[in-house]
Amino acid sequence: MKQYYDNRELSWLKFNERVLEEATDPAVPLCERLMFAAIFQSNLDEFFMIRVGSLYDRTLVGSAERDNKTDMTCSEQLDAIFRRAAELAPMRDEAYRGIMSELEKHGVEQVNFRQLSKEEESYLKAYFTAEILPLISPQVIDKRHPFPFLKNKEIYAVAQLESKSSVKIALVPASGTFSRIIFLPGTKQRFMLVEELILHYMPLIFENYKILDKSLMRITRNADINMEEALYDHDVDLRDVMSELIKKRKKLSPVRMELSRKLGDAAVDHLCEKLELNRAQVFRQRSPLDLSFVYPLRNRLEESLPMLFFGRADPQPPREIIRDKPILPQVLKRDILLSYPFESIRPFLRMLLEAAHDPSVVSIKITLYRVASDSKVIDALISAAENGKDVLVLVELRARFDEENNIGWSKRLERAGCNVIYGPESLKVHSKLLLITRKNDSGKAEYITQIGTGNYNEKTSALYTDLSLLTANQGIGAEAAQVFNALSTNTLVENTSKLLVAPRCLQNKIIEMIDGEIAAAERGEAAFIGLKLNSLTDKTLMDKLIEASQKGVKIRMVIRGICCLVAGVEGFTENIEITSIVGRYLEHSRIYIFGTEQRQKIYISSADFMTRNTLRRVEVAVPIYDVRVRKRIMHIFGILTKDNVKARKMLPDGTYTHVQNDGEPIDSQAEFIREAYAAAEKQPVQKQPAKPKSKIMQRLKKIVRQG
Repeated sequence: MKQYYDNRELSWLKFNERVLEEATDPAVPLCERLMFAAIFQSNLDEFFMIRVGSLYDRTLVGSAERDNKTDMTCSEQLDAIFRRAAELAPMRDEAYRGIMSELEKHGVEQVNFRQLSKEEESYLKAYFTAEILPLISPQVIDKRHPFPFLKNKEIYAVAQLESKSSVKIALVPASGTFSRIIFLPGTKQRFMLVEELILHYMPLIFENYKILDKSLMRITRNADINMEEALYDHDVDLRDVMSELIKKRKKLSPVRMELSRKLGDAAVDHLCEKLELNRAQVFRQRSPLDLSFVYPLRNRLEESLPMLFFGRADPQPPREIIRDKPILPQVLKRDILLSYPFESIRPFLRMLLEAAHDPSVVSIKITLYRVASDSKVIDALISAAENGKDVLVLVELRARFDEENNIGWSKRLERAGCNVIYGPESLKVHSKLLLITRKNDSGKAEYITQIGTGNYNEKTSALYTDLSLLTANQGIGAEAAQVFNALSTNTLVENTSKLLVAPRCLQNKIIEMIDGEIAAAERGEAAFIGLKLNSLTDKTLMDKLIEASQKGVKIRMVIRGICCLVAGVEGFTENIEITSIVGRYLEHSRIYIFGTEQRQKIYISSADFMTRNTLRRVEVAVPIYDVRVRKRIMHIFGILTKDNVKARKMLPDGTYTHVQNDGEPIDSQAEFIREAYAAAEKQPVQKQPAKPKSKIMQRLKKIVRQG
């Protein structure tokens, strides 16, 4: 293994460890720490379902494939993953125990039977008998009762039973129509989880057996479905294929078993045999097997215990938009940058609804990857189609775990008269691209384009940091139109002069710009590359960055998650500095900066530096031309690189440590919140003369109120 590379999967586990660190940070409010513990767990679930599932599939077919950065085989990667995941388990348990211990001081307590009064125990027994027992389906495994199918991520109570003739395994599903959280009477915050109640009363369920030992159990199944293979038949509708694949996903092989308590070796071996797992895939944890109950608990506590949460920080009106004036004319005058979640997505929604009702607008084209469950973007597109606009919507049906949602939206859009397409067969469309075409006063067609780093999703726009450019630059609009034409005709964009468009015109152009910095360094000029990404795994780009570092180019990267390039390795990456920021919001924006001030090129993009993004997806990066917007993006990048509160710096051994706080503490996200509030106070407001309220204005006001 080369010392300046890291394995993708192990790097991801390092990222999730940084998430877990937030659950132990005393500076983070208690309920937010609990949320980070839940996020850590849901992240790990998805990692096992997709990444471990994919590696597992390759071992089954005897793949000789090796990681192109560390030369590890699939089996070696799995072994390393299982070892590291086992090491993280006690860290998670300790984090959860610490949080719950602190929460007890505020009256929030997850109880066990040792802590109950006689009255409370009587209440729970009566509750179990009346509300739970009639709804469960216990099963003893024997020759007449074969091993049942265990659902992905569902909790089961499992017991080893002793009867007169033999030892048997019993299973009880602990998920059903009953509530997961049982609050004790006379209290607001003392609770027990239903699976613990079921486990405790297993003797009542299996009265004719002696229970030798018992535990809660949870299975994680492979969810890495092979879409390319399923799409081989060109005569089938993609929606039908995806619906079948979603059903198939629920039945794929187990890749992990979690237990809450120690079970006898015979019972564990029997379960492993039935589930085709080995002991390395069995994990013990003392904290709840599923922390999703944290979300409804949060809702219950937020109003009564606000001190346990982050202070309120509402997305503010964007600084560059004049309130109470139409958005489209403002974009025609100058480029506008929106910065979520510090600024609100409402002006974008208003612009889209304005376009839907503007008589001068002839067409709206958009790519949708993930949208909210109650999407105002969808509503605006439907309004546009109903108003006679030509509406083209590319719906990416292969957006992982959003397939069902997107299938439903595609049908609704189609029924409303939108032209719905799915994109190229072998490439996901991950770009965040909107093109509005209108006829101006002289009858000439002109473009308004929006290109962003995040999805058209009102919910995540309040949780993820993203950038969105609104521009009337006609060159950018023309190339955006070229992208949509390619998507509509199942072709690829081969040449661009402004946009970077994967898979043909992004990686190669980035290499050219890195080469430009190498040439500048060789001429003795100052050379610089700045990157903000979610992940870095593309070996071609990493090799080029290593070359640039060796030539003296200063490279500063802010990479939230996976990073397969190790910074600070003498002779290779000593001119590269990498930090990761994990904070209140999910860092999601992508920024590319090449060159110093005199020849600087700046882009925002939907693409990370991962091979799947640069070569196997349709992605778009947009150049920033407007001087004010360029200055603002450089300011954003500068604050991110100065973060010494939530930033972790990568060390030459590939580990991360908190950035040392030598000066004034700078929490970049807190600083952006402060700036957004300050800018909103100074924002110009131009009131329009009172007019009769039209239907469009009523709808616009409703959107503004609802966010």
